[in-house]
Amino acid sequence: MALAVAEEDSTLMKLESACADLKKILKASAKMEDKLGKIDKNFDTIEETISAASRSIAPLHSLAMSTKALETRINRAVSPALALVDSFKLAESLQHRLLQLSSRASSLRDSQKRLKLLLKYVDCVDQLNATLNTINQDGEPVIHKLQEVVEFLSRTKATDQFRTHRLRETLVTLKALYETEVDAMRFEGLLDQALLNLQDEFEGILLQARHQNINELSEDKEADQMVPSDLASELDVQVLSRISETLAANDCLDICIDIFVKVRYRRAAKALMQLNPDYLKTHTPEQIDEMEWESLETAITLWIKHFELAVKTVIVSEKRLSIQVLGGIMDGVIWRECFVKIADKLMAVFFRFGEGVARSSKEPQKLFKLLDMFDSLEKLKIQFTEIFEGEAGADICKRFRELEKLLVHASSGVFWEFGLQIEGNADGFPPPKDGSVPKLVRYAINYLKYLATETYSVSMAKVLRTEQIWKAGILSKLETHENLLQEAISNVMEALQRNIESKRSYYKDRVMPHVFSMNTYWYIYMRTRNTELGKLIGEQDMKEKYKVVAEESAYMYQMQAWGPLVGLLDMEEEANDAGVAVIRGKMEAFLKGFDEISQRHRGLYNIPDVDLREQIREATVKFLIPAYTEFLNSNSTLVQAKSYVSPESIEGLLGQIFDGADRKLKRRDSKDPKSGGGILASVEGEGETKDF
Repeated sequence: MALAVAEEDSTLMKLESACADLKKILKASAKMEDKLGKIDKNFDTIEETISAASRSIAPLHSLAMSTKALETRINRAVSPALALVDSFKLAESLQHRLLQLSSRASSLRDSQKRLKLLLKYVDCVDQLNATLNTINQDGEPVIHKLQEVVEFLSRTKATDQFRTHRLRETLVTLKALYETEVDAMRFEGLLDQALLNLQDEFEGILLQARHQNINELSEDKEADQMVPSDLASELDVQVLSRISETLAANDCLDICIDIFVKVRYRRAAKALMQLNPDYLKTHTPEQIDEMEWESLETAITLWIKHFELAVKTVIVSEKRLSIQVLGGIMDGVIWRECFVKIADKLMAVFFRFGEGVARSSKEPQKLFKLLDMFDSLEKLKIQFTEIFEGEAGADICKRFRELEKLLVHASSGVFWEFGLQIEGNADGFPPPKDGSVPKLVRYAINYLKYLATETYSVSMAKVLRTEQIWKAGILSKLETHENLLQEAISNVMEALQRNIESKRSYYKDRVMPHVFSMNTYWYIYMRTRNTELGKLIGEQDMKEKYKVVAEESAYMYQMQAWGPLVGLLDMEEEANDAGVAVIRGKMEAFLKGFDEISQRHRGLYNIPDVDLREQIREATVKFLIPAYTEFLNSNSTLVQAKSYVSPESIEGLLGQIFDGADRKLKRRDSKDPKSGGGILASVEGEGETKDF
């Protein structure tokens, strides 16, 4: 019970305490409410005061805003005007600097120092040009803005008259300066003079860029020794490049191009003139035909060498200089145009001569020089195309191809014309009277041998194949290079064989056709065996067509020339009843026939080849001497053999005949009247010439 009373007392105390706290809070709230009421009244008072003040200062705020706007408007016009004035000051300063640099450059003798000073001069010109461009671009808008401000101030009277007057005077002065001085500074002042000076310097430095001694290069035998040279030093190139860019930026690009092309062509042409190319003055086909062959041959040889030299050294060097000097202008378009103009003038002279040679008459001896020209162009084709790549070099590359095409047509034309001339000569000229090898045959064989060598066979085969492609089309089935050349040369050889056979009929003497045929076919075989020509045609074919025919002709020669003499010595019909008179008659006829045939060999029949002549001598000895010896031995009982020419003497005479010596047997009558005037023969002194 006591515990319950204690709990109630504790709760009552807490309630009383809470009640006391609530009373305090209520009192504080009442006080706060009073204070908030007073504050609210103060705010109302302040608001009324501010409203009154705002109404009072509103005109001043509007005036401040107007002043700020006016200031901004004036500054927008005056600040660019001040910058324009500063640009005029800078232009004046740069002009003074140009005068100083020009004066210093004129007094310098050291080329390197002068070039470095020129770089500063170019920099100054660029700065002056940039400044004048700025003035020219900004001047009119600046003056227009300033004029608007002056008109606004004058119209609105937003500022005092003194300030407006000063702005108007500044406007008038700036406008007059812009209208009168800018054009003068750009086109009549120091900038114009500086550009003229740069043009002179540009030309002068280009003139100093010379090619190395081209005569020394022309003496080099190897093509890989022909290397281009740097025409200008690194500093020269830097100055030239800067000047060209400056001239281009100042509307002087055309002048820059004219100077570059004129000077560099002059320098390149002068370098090539060291080679003394006077032959290039002769260039029309008619003029080419009038030249002596030795002179034309020399001219073509020089042309090949000089053309290659011009391309690999002079042209390449000029291209390199063009890139170095003009490469920074218009993305590389200008240097290509300038380079091609220079090269086109130089190469036109070479093209003109080459075209004249290709269009001239188709004489056989020109073939090898035409092939030399074609081969030289083939070797240069890739490098030439690389040098003149792009649209700018299209025309000069086209002319290069046209020249190569002319040389292909000319080379093949000369070769076919050569075959036609051999074919047509069948009825033109008689064969040699002595049965020797005709000059035409000698010329043709040496011609074809030379053509079949490695030096010319490849070029000739390529020419024939190219010609065939142009005629048949690239998709046609074509022969190989070697087959084409083999067929072409075989056709000429066949024409030559027909020519030889036709000439045999000219001879009236029965032996001479065989001598002629033997000499000619033997010559062809011996001159072609173990050579490129023989390998190209085929060694077996050469034997069948020429060696076999020569051997058959040699056999027929022996039968026609010496066969009748052997026939005279045949004793089968009269072996039993032949008397002294018959034997002596046969001997007389033999000696007479021997004399006649020996005279024909000395005066008519000619076997110029030593080996062939020796073989014929041996064959004749084997053919004649045994029959003669047998005749003497068979009739030794009837006639004293020692009274006649011995077989050894006959053999010796045959040796003299085929050696070309003029030895004769001396005929003498016997002093014995019983001899019936028979002929005794002997060989007298060894060093003397005797006859029968």
